[in-house]
Amino acid sequence: MNNSKRKISLKNIAALVLLIVFALFFILPFLWIISTSLKGDTQIFTIPPQWIPDTFNWENYAKVFDRMPFLIYLKNSVFITLFIIIGTVFSSSLVAYAFGCLNWRGRNGLFIFVLATMMLPLQVTLIPLFVLFKEIGWLNTFKPLIIPAFFGGGAFNIFLLRQFFLTIPKDLLDSARIDGCSELGIYWKIVLPLAKPALATVAILTFMFSWNDFISPLIYLSDKMKGTLALGLGMFVGQYVTEWAILMAASLLMMLPMILIFFFFQK
Repeated sequence: MNNSKRKISLKNIAALVLLIVFALFFILPFLWIISTSLKGDTQIFTIPPQWIPDTFNWENYAKVFDRMPFLIYLKNSVFITLFIIIGTVFSSSLVAYAFGCLNWRGRNGLFIFVLATMMLPLQVTLIPLFVLFKEIGWLNTFKPLIIPAFFGGGAFNIFLLRQFFLTIPKDLLDSARIDGCSELGIYWKIVLPLAKPALATVAILTFMFSWNDFISPLIYLSDKMKGTLALGLGMFVGQYVTEWAILMAASLLMMLPMILIFFFFQK
């Protein structure tokens, strides 16, 4: 009995040590960003690497606000991300409800076609979308970034929500139909409240993608004052010189909302 307990404890200790090693491996880049953001230019590339600076250069964070309109970019990023989340969650859940909770002819075939669009890389559709948005006069506005989110929400999000909707008992939905509830009423009053975990997952994933999106604002926005934080980071990368300390400080400030969301919504 004691030997079996020892084996179990040794396994637990070994698993814990392995998890700690992996955790340190993944957290090292983040710690290096913090360290670099507080260094002077001469300390960044010293060999061997210096993790703790001799002096903490807190002015690097102040320079972020001097070198780019950080608050304006923050406002633009929040505005764009918020509406993309709303559009994606609403539209993808509506489409997923049609695929998962309604019976209609050709449903499975069309669902497979929707999933097939996940194999199309962004580069394939980038030029046709740019030409389309140019023709309708949406360039240099937030419309190309926001409005497409209200038309489907993406194949992956539809797939994720549809699989969750399939776990909802059919008897529950049929009972609501017998009581005279409309399909929109079932979707709004029954399915969505039960699908809060899946909806939260879609919202968090959409936030991460939209907040870090660089290519779309770069393509569609030409006005400097309409830029996002992801575009703003590019201001510190020059053709010949990169201001690494200020870049790391700006990157850390940009990561703060994602870190807060991780801690508040990890459950």
